[in-house]
Amino acid sequence: MCWLAECQSAIHWGNKLRADIFKSRNLGYLALLASMVTLAVGLILFLIDPNIKSPLDGIWSAWVTMTHVGFGDVVPISFFGRLLAAGLILFGLVFFSLFTALISVNLIGRNMDALGTDIRQIEHESGRIQSGEDRILAELARLHERMEALEKQLLSNTN
Repeated sequence: MCWLAECQSAIHWGNKLRADIFKSRNLGYLALLASMVTLAVGLILFLIDPNIKSPLDGIWSAWVTMTHVGFGDVVPISFFGRLLAAGLILFGLVFFSLFTALISVNLIGRNMDALGTDIRQIEHESGRIQSGEDRILAELARLHERMEALEKQLLSNTN
C-alpha cells in the first residue's frame, strides 16, 4: 500500500514538473532552434555529400549526429559533410547543456520560491522576537533605575 502512495506522489511530482517546464518559453525556443538546425543541416548534407541519398537521410543523419546516438547507417563521407557533422556535434553538446540548464533552473526556481516564503516567515518571526527583546531590555532598564533609586534611599537613610 505504501508503494502505491509513493508511485502516486511520483506521478504527481512528474506532472507538476512537466507543467512547470512547459510554462517556460525558453525550452520551446530551444526545441524550435534544434529542429531548425536539424532540418537545415540535414538538407545541406543531402546537397553536399554523395553518401546522403535523400533529404530524409540527411535529416536523419543530422538528428543522430546532434543527439550523439550515431547509428552509423547514414554518414557523411565528403570533407565538407564531415566538417558540417563536426559542427553539429558541437551544437548538440551545447543544445543538451542548455536543455539540462533550463530543467535545473526550473527545479531550483521552484525551490527558491519555497525558500523565499520560508525566509519571509523567519524574518517576520525574528522581528517579533526582536520587539520582545526590546520590551525585556526596557523593563530591565526600569528595574535597574528603581534599584539605583532604592540603593540611594538606603544610603541616605543609613547616614
